Amino acid sequence: MTDKIDVASRHITRGTDNIFADLGFDETEAALLLKESDEEIRQLTAMKRAVMVEISTWMTENNMKQVQAAKALHVTRPRVSDVVNFKTEKFTLDALLGMAGNIGKKFHLVLE
Repeated sequence: MTDKIDVASRHITRGTDNIFADLGFDETEAALLLKESDEEIRQLTAMKRAVMVEISTWMTENNMKQVQAAKALHVTRPRVSDVVNFKTEKFTLDALLGMAGNIGKKFHLVLE
């Protein structure tokens, strides 16, 4: 089958700074949802950064080059670079915890 599928955009709606308002939530609820979402993102980013600090500290304490650390962490050298440069957006928390576990780090989840 060689028919081409029409994928042209017919209409583009410009978004605002609040995705929840764009989705049709009333102004008050949209503001609350955005605030909650921003806080969740802030907390997740802080947790990722904390794990990255642990990995970076482990590398420094063990005088590790990125290539050596990559082998121990079971990732590529560019991924190690992303860790030591705190590029949190490139990782899930799960991936970072897996790397930390690969080097013998223990972690505990505390809910307050």
